[in-house]
Amino acid sequence: MRLSYFHSPDRVPGEGMGDAAVVIDVLRATTTMAWALHNGAEAVQAFADLASLDAAADSWPAERRLRAGERGGQKLDGFDLGNSPLAVTPEVVNGRRIFMSTTNGTRALDRVQSAPLLFTCALANRSAVAARLLSEQPKTIWVVGSGWEGAYSLEDSLAAGALIEALLRPAAGVAMELVQLAGNDEAAAAHALWLQWQSQPEQALRLASHGQRLQRLGDHDADLACCASVDTLTVVPQQCEPGVLQSS
Repeated sequence: MRLSYFHSPDRVPGEGMGDAAVVIDVLRATTTMAWALHNGAEAVQAFADLASLDAAADSWPAERRLRAGERGGQKLDGFDLGNSPLAVTPEVVNGRRIFMSTTNGTRALDRVQSAPLLFTCALANRSAVAARLLSEQPKTIWVVGSGWEGAYSLEDSLAAGALIEALLRPAAGVAMELVQLAGNDEAAAAHALWLQWQSQPEQALRLASHGQRLQRLGDHDADLACCASVDTLTVVPQQCEPGVLQSS
């Protein structure tokens, strides 16, 4: 398996899509998606723009839908949910479809929507996603960070490095030489970043510019702790139709 990492969707090549793509937005979209599906959401349907979200949500029965969205880290007016993994409790999401749009994460998903195999990953489920990739054995894997409005984000690269570490782990049941970083310096740097911070992931998230942005917006300590938790979930969100993620 040859793995490449792109720190934002703007870095993804315009052609030559990998056999599998993994989208990461640790703070907080892919963490929220994983927890929502773990807690019984029927699906998470992701949208890059709000007009498309509203049109799709309006066609769904009111009792079986939730609108979730944020811009700049803040909940959108009129939406049921923002983008917090703590808000998607079983009582709120069980059996419902979540129609979701965020500043960065859903845009990254839209960018690689045509991938034959598409997962989302956070620190919380990185080993589960790694195990699924090792089981599927795609020849090429594109790992895509969501970044921040096109710029590099520390937390997404940290999680990409955590995923790479899980793929390289000898105990994972595949020879290390079968997982190649494809001469991709971003992937090698992400792996090195994880090795540096693996014992202090929450501290790394707090150091990140978006982590600091969330702290300025209010009390997000519990969100940061949740997003920094490693291997707490076994759910693997997978695209089952364009833009629609379900537990797999």
